[in-house]
Amino acid sequence: MSEQKKIDQSTPAEQPLSELLKVRRDKLAALQAEGKDPFTITKFEVTHHSAEVKDNFDALEGQTARLAGRLMSKRGMGKAVFADLQDREGRIQLYVRIDDVGEEQLASFKKYDIGDIVGVEGEVFRTQRGEISVKAKTVTLLSKSLLSLPEKFHGLTDVETRCRQRYVDLIVNPEVKRNFQIRSRFIQYVRKFMDDRGYMEVETPVLNTLAGGAAARPFITHHNTLDIDMYMRIATELPLKRLIVGGLERVYEIGRIFRNEGMDNRHNPEFTTIELYEAYADFHDMMDIAEGILAGAAKDILGDYHVQWQGEDIDLTPGWRRLTMVDAVKEYAGVDFGTITDDGEAVAAANAIGVELADTADKTWGNALYACFDQKVEEKLIQPTFITMYPVEVSPLTKRSPADPRLTERFELFICRSEMANAYSELNDPIDQRQRFEKQIELRDRGDDETEMLDEDFLTALEYGMPPTGGMGMGIDRCVMMLTGQDSIREVLLFPTMKPLEN
Repeated sequence: MSEQKKIDQSTPAEQPLSELLKVRRDKLAALQAEGKDPFTITKFEVTHHSAEVKDNFDALEGQTARLAGRLMSKRGMGKAVFADLQDREGRIQLYVRIDDVGEEQLASFKKYDIGDIVGVEGEVFRTQRGEISVKAKTVTLLSKSLLSLPEKFHGLTDVETRCRQRYVDLIVNPEVKRNFQIRSRFIQYVRKFMDDRGYMEVETPVLNTLAGGAAARPFITHHNTLDIDMYMRIATELPLKRLIVGGLERVYEIGRIFRNEGMDNRHNPEFTTIELYEAYADFHDMMDIAEGILAGAAKDILGDYHVQWQGEDIDLTPGWRRLTMVDAVKEYAGVDFGTITDDGEAVAAANAIGVELADTADKTWGNALYACFDQKVEEKLIQPTFITMYPVEVSPLTKRSPADPRLTERFELFICRSEMANAYSELNDPIDQRQRFEKQIELRDRGDDETEMLDEDFLTALEYGMPPTGGMGMGIDRCVMMLTGQDSIREVLLFPTMKPLEN
């Protein structure tokens, strides 16, 4: 039986909600009238937690422990009551007996409701059935729950409600807490990984006068004092590269990004990324870092390189495949762009396999190559694969390949049909960068509103000189989805964006 199905109720489920609310409020009023208002208590000293007691039972048996948490069930109404206490580490059984706590305290305990928060001091012991428990000496009501937890057999299963009331979701669905514990551990791992390599963690502005560093629609707000519109950041790229110009050489930022776009299983309007830049490195170095972070985190957190995600067995064992976009389109779509040089021929080859270019896109070899990859290849990439050498048309901030100026030294990492990371050998030629910005403005004027804005200060920074630099952005949320086996981004965001409920 699952933990969720063990949740008990202190009042019958068929009672009207208003009656249930009244019963609990009446209990609180009675406590307050007796001078026992639980909300006046400011502190309870906790010495142990549930898992700690269970893991160290041999040493703690017969010792006194003080625990605090939420009552999740009660059984027995005679001279002894068993109850389950849930704290941050899990659950442990309480044994509350009249001989140990006295008649008055037992009577009070019997009136407590499922969901109430209590503090317990008692002796660690094992019951005749072998269950590690705490034999209570005192039980203190620390907070009164005025709303009932979800009914025991159905629990809280509706996805919309779970996301809106994450606090209840965390109480009654233990596996949900695990998702966010893994998320926290992953972020800790990423920080340690970067710090150990001499990177410096920095913070850059969330509000900007220009929206740059990515192709995305920004959220726009207004600064009252300055009387100007400002943009919530859609990337941290341009400020971080300014720091490379300033000589910091290795920087990273873990932070929130905001994009005014649609919502689905892989996208939320606000999400978390790590973006990093290293002077005197290139996109090959970034591949090593991406592989090191994800493979190392899986081994450290899960104890295995294999994860189950979206119905697939993903093998994160280091040594991931690296494939150029030209080779990927040849292998998965059957079109060899390596033998095509003419723009018209490239577009015709794309059309022949059912690929159409966007109306705002120039009909070029590079755009045709990318469209074939985007529409015919990406969904076929299951195991970790670095797709490298992107067309310059779709990589406005990336250094051109010395071997083929139509391509750039860029990669995207795909795992199980999902883009996990994006990296470049960064463009540090200010003249080339200006031309690409201007091309993006031309596209915007044609109707493409997901384009770069011309950032004159960034161009000024490049004119002072930026060393050859490797840079990468990685989505924290999707990485956690993979490590927890979740198919929806909402399962790894504590408070995902939700449409307001109608009154």
